[in-house]
This record gives sequence, C-alpha cells and structure tokens, in this order.
Amino acid sequence: MIFPLFLFIAGVSLPFSIAKRMEKGETRRQLVLNILRRTALLFFLGLIYCGLLKFKGLDHLRIMGVLQRQALGFGGGALILLYAPRPKHQVGVIVALLLAYWAMMSWIPVPGATLGSMTQTGNLANYIDRVLFKPGQLYTSYGDPEGLFSTIPAIATALLGVLAGQWLRSETAPERKAKGLFLAGLALVAGGYMWGHWFPIIKKIWTSSYVLVAGGGSLLLLALFYWLIDVKGYRRWTLFFVVIGVNPLTIYLMQAVVNFDEIAKNLFGGALAHAPYWQPILFAASVLALKWLLLRFLARQKIYLRA
Repeated sequence: MIFPLFLFIAGVSLPFSIAKRMEKGETRRQLVLNILRRTALLFFLGLIYCGLLKFKGLDHLRIMGVLQRQALGFGGGALILLYAPRPKHQVGVIVALLLAYWAMMSWIPVPGATLGSMTQTGNLANYIDRVLFKPGQLYTSYGDPEGLFSTIPAIATALLGVLAGQWLRSETAPERKAKGLFLAGLALVAGGYMWGHWFPIIKKIWTSSYVLVAGGGSLLLLALFYWLIDVKGYRRWTLFFVVIGVNPLTIYLMQAVVNFDEIAKNLFGGALAHAPYWQPILFAASVLALKWLLLRFLARQKIYLRA
C-alpha cells in the first residue's frame, strides 16, 4: 500500500496546486512547463538515489525506480488533469489505461512463454524491460518492479487521487465527502478482487486489478483520516505524521547517504542486547525515532526539500 499511496496522494494534491497556480494567473503553457520541470527533477533525483553520482557508467545505473515512477505518475496525472479537467473524462482515461494494459499483458505474446503468462520471466512488462534496458540497468535479472511499461497503470493510480482531490475541492458537505470516499474505496477494492480472478493482483507489475485494490485502500484511508481530522476536528495526535509528511522526499533520499541503522546500533545496541526477544521491534523503533527527530529538527528550522 505504501508506494501506490504516495502516487495516490500526489494525485490528490494536484487539483489544489493547479487551481492555486491558475488563480495566480499562470497560463496553461506555464503550468505545463512547471509540470515538466518537476517531473524531470524528480526523475533526476531518482537516478541519484539509484547511484548516478557513483559514476559507474550508464550500463550499471538503474534507470527506473521509485522516484522515477513517482515522477512519471505525477507528470502523467497532472497533464491529463490539465487537458481533461472534467472528472468524467478522467474516469474514461483510467478505464482506457487499465483495459489497455490488461489487453496487452494478456494477448501480446512473449517469446518462450505461454500467452498471458504472469510469471517473472514470462509477463510482457518484464520482457519489455529486458528489451529496453541492459541487465545492469534493471533491479532484477528478469525485469524491474518499477519498469517503464508497468508505469502505464501507475498513471491511473495517480488519476484516482486526482478524482479524490476534485471531490474534496467540491462544494459537497464534509460528511458526504467522507461517505463518498468510503463507498468509492469499497467499490474499487471489491472490483479489484473480482478482476483479480482473471488478471491477478500483482504489485511488481502493477496489474490493473492491483490498481483498483490499492486505489480502493487509499480511498478508505483518506476517508478515515478526512473524517477524523477535517470533519471531527481530532488533530492533536497528527503531529507525528505531519512531521514526516511535510518532508518525505528529504528522508527518502537521505537514507541513501546516512546509515541510520548503524547509528542506531551505536546508540542503542548495548541496551537492546538485554531484550533479545523484543530486539527486532525495538531496533526498528529506534531507527524510526532517529529519522523522526531529524525531520522534526528540519521542520522547526523550516528546511524542506521539494521538487
């Protein structure tokens, strides 16, 4: 749920951010340039995370990755919102993307595999990765879990967030908004599991059924927290999550250069040795605490990393 939730929430934010820029008088051309700039910057940061600055050569650099997919999902969702602003058109795009991906994965043959195979080496998405990229540019020998072809349905994940964001921006009563998000989430989860009988729910190739299940789960979580925070006004408990939420890119990238595990071992290893049964949980909690305290410090200094 974590990765698709990132894409989904990025989609939720788009109607708010684009509307704000339009209110400032930005033209469509300016908006498109801003979207392309942010997409390129996120993709570039993803390449850095994957080892670009190690200078081992492009043949040994993973081209696709988490931030790269986030970039393409954000860029695709933003451009579709810009050129197809009506929700019914966005629903049409989502349906088209998911059906097209299902049809191609099911009916385009892969050499040496049975038609419609969803095995690691036999599915179309991983095969296209192996054709487009060199072995050193892939996460695994058989393909990439954030590959290029499987980004097609990932854009639909972002668009589900766009629809949710537009619903939240509407003049609908808050209680009805929460109810609508909840019912839509239930419908998508049910639809995804039904479709999963024919097109399995597989995260690593982002199948269309997975999009529905993960998107539905994201809607249910959004409904819950919108109801608790915006409708009921229960906000005191949110500080822990807000500190992380305002600087997610910072902590994600910092993990590539700061060994938080080693720091936690040096600081808490001696104490944790006296609790062998609980050690894995307490160690994970200590690592999380270090990351959170760093983010809390950055937030107090108003230091944020944004693309």
